Amino acid sequence: MGCVSCGSTKEGIPRGCKNNGTCGADGCNKLTVFDWLADMRVSGEKDHRVEVRFKNGRKHFYETPEGLSLAIGDVVVTEVERGGYDVGVVSLTGSLVAVQIQHKKAKEKTFLNVLRKASQHEIDTWSSARDREPEVQKRARELALSLGLAMKLSDVEFQGDGRKATFYYTAEGRVDFRQLIKDMASVFGIRIEMRQIGFREEASRLGGIGSCGRELCCSTWLTDLRAVNTSAARYQQLSLNPQKLAGQCGKLKCCLNFELDAYQDALKGFPKTDCKIKTEKGLAICQKTDIFQGLMWFAYKGEWSVWHKLSASQARELLQKNKDGVVIESIEAFAEQESVEDTNALHFENVVGQDSLNRFDQKQNPKKRRSKRRSNQKNKTR
Repeated sequence: MGCVSCGSTKEGIPRGCKNNGTCGADGCNKLTVFDWLADMRVSGEKDHRVEVRFKNGRKHFYETPEGLSLAIGDVVVTEVERGGYDVGVVSLTGSLVAVQIQHKKAKEKTFLNVLRKASQHEIDTWSSARDREPEVQKRARELALSLGLAMKLSDVEFQGDGRKATFYYTAEGRVDFRQLIKDMASVFGIRIEMRQIGFREEASRLGGIGSCGRELCCSTWLTDLRAVNTSAARYQQLSLNPQKLAGQCGKLKCCLNFELDAYQDALKGFPKTDCKIKTEKGLAICQKTDIFQGLMWFAYKGEWSVWHKLSASQARELLQKNKDGVVIESIEAFAEQESVEDTNALHFENVVGQDSLNRFDQKQNPKKRRSKRRSNQKNKTR
């Protein structure tokens, strides 16, 4: 999905709309919501509220005045709490706005108003303020470095009237930036607001490509940034390697929580991973579990190189016998034997239909190879 101006030129070079997340068609923005209630009208709902999008997916709900009809993609002027006005793009209208308000648990009493549709002069002022952001961000970083502040200015967002700028930064602890605000106010001639954000929110604002090859979930569709613990990796039996489990924000990847519920439900049918089975040959300790195949491997204490495979139901049955006071003769009597098909399981087959990597190589005729060899030999003798 993308707006018309996001196409390519005749030479195939991406043209780009250069709207920085404010496309008029609202088709190539981050965190775009599909209005599945566009052709429906919920009884009792009044369309007097809209959702307005600002830079980097920042959204707010607003009240619309009577007689003002808005559609998705309209540029509007919104009210600001501390004077001035802001400019944004309508991202959602109709009955789905009430559903989003309930989902976000937003307080309706705090909603501000949409003043009017933006004029061309207001749009030009807004665009010129947005064009200043990279230069202002670079200069602000230089001022922060000169003061020796342990902070990182990751993004700058100008208000629609160009009189105020919000600087988003990340830091490990508290930062005394009072002198920095004075310096920036004198250099830029605008009101300054400093807002500290987390590392996950910083990655969502900046965007990027993850290790899976796709755009970051937090910058495309994920809005609820929940905490991720190392227990999620342990449930899924992943190697606790920080370099593989950490995302671009330096924290654990959010996708570790996506399949966590399915793994927890599957593990309900398994005994605990630290279970031990008492046998006459010795104590058998669990070494590995396979959630997908429903198998567990045990090894006798002192014989760690020899593993015996049991199903999850068999392991539960043997543990129940131990609870009842019965000592099992050996695990070998219950262990599943490796079949011949399992030993040949490592021989992969081309089930996807992929061709060989040598399909583009030119195959030479063996007769031509012989003739070339003979001609080379004749040339050497001469």
